[in-house]
Amino acid sequence: MHFELETGAAGPRVGTCDNGHVRPTTLPVESPYLSFERDEWAALASSTPLPLTEADVTRIRGIGDAISLAEVDAVYRPLSALLNLHAHASHYLHDVRGMFLRDATSRTPYVIGIGGSVAVGKSTVARLLVELLARWPNTPRVQLLPTDGFLYSNAELAERGLTDRKGFPESYRRAALLRFLAQVKGGAARVEAPKYSHLRYDILPGEVAVVTQPDILIVEGLNVLQGARTRPRDADEVVVSDFFDFSIYIDAEEVDIRRWYVDRFLELRRTAFSSPDSYFHQYATMPTGAAAAFAEFVWDHVNSPNLRENIAPTRSRASLVLRKGADHLVERVYLRKT
Repeated sequence: MHFELETGAAGPRVGTCDNGHVRPTTLPVESPYLSFERDEWAALASSTPLPLTEADVTRIRGIGDAISLAEVDAVYRPLSALLNLHAHASHYLHDVRGMFLRDATSRTPYVIGIGGSVAVGKSTVARLLVELLARWPNTPRVQLLPTDGFLYSNAELAERGLTDRKGFPESYRRAALLRFLAQVKGGAARVEAPKYSHLRYDILPGEVAVVTQPDILIVEGLNVLQGARTRPRDADEVVVSDFFDFSIYIDAEEVDIRRWYVDRFLELRRTAFSSPDSYFHQYATMPTGAAAAFAEFVWDHVNSPNLRENIAPTRSRASLVLRKGADHLVERVYLRKT
């Protein structure tokens, strides 16, 4: 998968201005993004109020993800500073707008959407941003909502003939997710969402996650950045990303994501799959070669088509793109100009 955000011939690279402030690599005027190489991006913020520790990063890190304290320092600390600025400005605008309109309606959460492929590291990034953003004094209440809870249950997927399409847009209870976000953005004091278990690979009946008017809500999932469908009658269709104030896409070459997926499957086979409660317990004793072949089959016949048809096309809709290299570390950051 080749990433094309930079259109035309780029101008000369400039790392810093005369006053010492960092500015992004020069891109052609027609590009909607500012482009930062890793070192340029890392120089944008020197500290957060309460930096994370190695223990924090170890707790947050997902299986197969190479994120380290150095990666947090170089990439996610500046990102948390940028997101904090955006959230603070949004809350300030709400307050002054309320004064102008003589409207005492309370603030609604600043909603950040995070999208990208299976195994690209979305969940780790989401958990990391929760930790970092909560350390800023003006956004102490940050919550995370994975959209997995809005998947149809395995039984419903089977009834609908969608078992092999799990993770595709049609496998989600889209209307329920839209209602949830409308309530959040409508200022509801308490909004419930269904819970999903990755161990059981299914919805947990009767269990809910509760969102209680946080300063920031992070919504993470495969297809969260999708736009409206293309049929004329869908022109006024409301989509999940309409409720986002800021959106992030985690990107990498498909050949790398495929390898990460297979490696993660083999690691889970050694760990989580060993639990009798795991949906994938049957694969715990499978020989390594057979397990790798099965993971490759699932990638090629399920995850790759979903990535190419539904997920990757949403990349250009993101406010910010984190581009990872083969080592799982962010190499470049693309930030939309407006």
